[in-house]
Formats: sequence, structure tokens, C-alpha cells
Amino acid sequence: MINIIHSKVVAILLIGLFLTGCASTKLNNDDGPYDPLEPMNRAVFDFNEMVDNNVFEPVAKGYKKIMPDPLELMVGNFFSNLNDVVVLTNSVLQLNYESALASSARLLINTTFGIFGLIDIASDISAASDVNLSKRNEDFGQTLGRYGIGSGPYVVLPFLGPSSVRDTFGIAVDSFFVDPVTQGVTGVFMHNVDYINSAAVRFPIATARAVNTRAQLLDIEKTLEEAALDKYEFMRDAYLQRRTSLVNNNSEEK
Repeated sequence: MINIIHSKVVAILLIGLFLTGCASTKLNNDDGPYDPLEPMNRAVFDFNEMVDNNVFEPVAKGYKKIMPDPLELMVGNFFSNLNDVVVLTNSVLQLNYESALASSARLLINTTFGIFGLIDIASDISAASDVNLSKRNEDFGQTLGRYGIGSGPYVVLPFLGPSSVRDTFGIAVDSFFVDPVTQGVTGVFMHNVDYINSAAVRFPIATARAVNTRAQLLDIEKTLEEAALDKYEFMRDAYLQRRTSLVNNNSEEK
């Protein structure tokens, strides 16, 4: 296990060297979004669309059909609560103490009184009082951006979709070291707990999260299909604008 972790660290450092070379790259040039890899990105985008149309979307529709709305809500709350580990960690790294305090309070309240996050009590408290415990959105890509690391070229990742060089590095760091589902604290600091760290436990949980997330996007996708003349450009521009907003903390909520 230690050798595996070491290999991941080396891989991240190598990616970091490449990222540093792109750090000064601005998000947009004078002609629009910085997308020098567009031919490759469009090919990956088309591949993702094909996989989604034939695999993920039908599975998500089936999930939506058989899953009662209250249970679907609880599943979404559960994974959102796990994501607060990522949000809390990156809030601390950014020295954003307001977000860190709110996220730690959310994690504590929802994990205990909310039965492992199945019930989002923290959001109910926010709605009923002046205490702001609303869901935040922080990740390592935003952390890098907050410290002046440029986004680099726009990138479309297989299966994962829109990203950038900086955000791809951020996804790797969060996935390897922070996210409780994909690797996280259990993999790095509790590697001797085999029943938690085994693929037989991780893979079904990660699959359930992916299906739940895709199901939540079904209504949004319908609107996107109707509104976008070029779906690739629409998603690229929307992604880059949203990431810029999040890095600048123009929107704290998810």
C-alpha cells in the first residue's frame, strides 16, 4: 500500500511540473476561451456523448424511475455530506475560515443528527435562522486558482467531462488524498482497515454516486439540448465562466 501511495505522489509531482509551465497561461485570449486543444477536446467530447447516450443516461433514467423521490434526496444528501470533507480541506488550505467553519459545522451536524448525512439538517438550520450553514463549493483546483495558478488550456477528460490543466491536477489531488469515496482519508490514513479500503466497498459506492449525480442532471440536459446551437462551445464557456466565479469566490454555494 505504501508503494502505491508513493507512486501516486510521484505522478502528482510530475503533473505539477507540467502545471507550473502552464501557470501563467490566462483563461481567455483576445479571440475567446483558451482552447488550443479543441480538435482533441471535441473528439473526447463526442466519445463522452456516445458513452453517456448508450450507458450513463439510460442507467440514470432507470434509477430515477425506480427510486422514490425521498430516498433519492437522502442518497444525494449522503454524498453531499461526504463531499464536505473535500470542501473543508480546501477551505482550510485557502485560509477561508468562514467556509471552513461552516463546512465543519455542516459535516458535524449532518453526520450526527442527520444520520450520516442522509438528512441535510444544516441547510434547514440556515433556512430557519441567520446562521449560514449553506453548502459551499471548494476543491483543489480552486485552491490553486486562489494562489494565482492559471487555469491553463481547456481540457475535456474522458468520462469526467469539462476541465482545465489546473483543474485536472486538482481532481487528481482531491481524488487521491481527500475524497472519502475515491481514496481520501480512509485510503491514506486508514490503509490497514481492509473492509473500508477494499475495492468491493469503494467501487459500488463510487458507482452509486456517479449514477445519482447523472440522474440529477437529466432535467438540466434537456434544457441544454434545446438552448445550445453548439453543445461543446456552450458547455466549455459555461464551465470556464463558472470556474472563474468560484475561484474568485463570487459564489460560495454549490
